[in-house]
Amino acid sequence: MVQTWRVRGIMRNMLPLLTALTAIEIGSGLVLESFEATLFRYPSLFVLVPVTIGMGGNLGSILAARLSTSLHLGLLSFDPADDRLGGNAAATLALAVTIFPLVGACAWGLQVLLGGVALGLATVVVVALLSGLVLAVLAVLVTLVATYAAYRFGLDPDDVVIPLVTNVCDVLGVLVLFGVVQVIV
Repeated sequence: MVQTWRVRGIMRNMLPLLTALTAIEIGSGLVLESFEATLFRYPSLFVLVPVTIGMGGNLGSILAARLSTSLHLGLLSFDPADDRLGGNAAATLALAVTIFPLVGACAWGLQVLLGGVALGLATVVVVALLSGLVLAVLAVLVTLVATYAAYRFGLDPDDVVIPLVTNVCDVLGVLVLFGVVQVIV
């Protein structure tokens, strides 16, 4: 594990990663643009898009920070039976199950407040919950893989994992939300 922090080393590790992640984000924007008609048809989805994307990245970032700290303290092993891995993953999923229905209800309420109801409360809440749950599972997987890869390649997970997880979860958030919309709505 890297024990020293130097600007040159951080730049050498981060610049290629951030360049690749920028290209991925552009792809996410193109996917989002392809769902423009759906967004105009169901305005409550406008509210769900940034919140879903942001919450997925936040959940992954929280998990990444916890795993990175445990790794730096020497408390984390990448054994599937490790209680820190399982407990933190379960806590991430529990946060998603708690937060995303509230996000859906707030999106629906904002839609009503601004005028017009195209989707029912239950539909918006179910879309938000399923999107959030699938995204949380994917965020856990991406975070675990990224943390392990950083560890194996001798990179500091504090420098690499959070940017990677937040950007990948942005793309996954768009794909998952509209995948769920296609199935539910």
